[in-house]
Amino acid sequence: MFVDSHCHLSFPGLHERIADVRREMALARVDRAICICTTLEEFGTVQALAHAHPELWCTVGVHPDNEGEGVREPQADELVALAADPRVVAIGETGLDYYRLNGRSVADMAWQRERFAQHIAAARSTGLPLVVHTRSASDDTLALLRSEGAGQVGGVFHCFTETAEVARAALELGFYISFSGILTFRNAEDLRDVARWAPLERCLIETDSPYLAPVPYRGKTNQPAYVPHVAAQLAALKGLPVEAVAEATTRNTERLFTRLGPAPEAAS
Repeated sequence: MFVDSHCHLSFPGLHERIADVRREMALARVDRAICICTTLEEFGTVQALAHAHPELWCTVGVHPDNEGEGVREPQADELVALAADPRVVAIGETGLDYYRLNGRSVADMAWQRERFAQHIAAARSTGLPLVVHTRSASDDTLALLRSEGAGQVGGVFHCFTETAEVARAALELGFYISFSGILTFRNAEDLRDVARWAPLERCLIETDSPYLAPVPYRGKTNQPAYVPHVAAQLAALKGLPVEAVAEATTRNTERLFTRLGPAPEAAS
């Protein structure tokens, strides 16, 4: 019924209890989840999860905030090669993050912009969509997506927290918008306004597990089983039954991530 379009089941707190996570997903009627890759070193783990469990899929990419020793810089040709695995449904998580400059200037973040460009090139080469992270960098994120031709493949602005203007620009580029548990937070009224306005046919839902657990689980370790709470909040904002939002966001997820197979029950 529900699909968690963005989670990190390879992270501590979830990976070691994957059997419980999957069981709780089934009880919550969350029939599929996409395990997001954040470093090339992590790819083998998310890939193994996707191959071991029929309801899990994965991506390949390097998060813009990951840098330093032990983080291999991605090149488009390597991303393309890894994305040949049919369990890989997208390129990313990628994008720009200027939130923690640590004394650097935006001009010093050219390495992040080059990394983002490598992901966009890989997406264009494979035809797979992009999973985009942007924080304190929306103008540059949109500019790079435009200049590198990302509209040819599209993708999703995950864990959306930006303004309606950014949402409109993303939609114009052919991207989807994904809402997380932040939508349920008391201080997120501006984001709820965006969610009320955003066309349902361009919305996804996610947990970003293990982070950002929705109310009533805020402060706890998030997991895919909690994504129905995001759907319920989106449904309330749009004045729709939660079943209608579940159906629409599932259909949207399948339309965007074309490699995503049917729910295991439906496939059997």
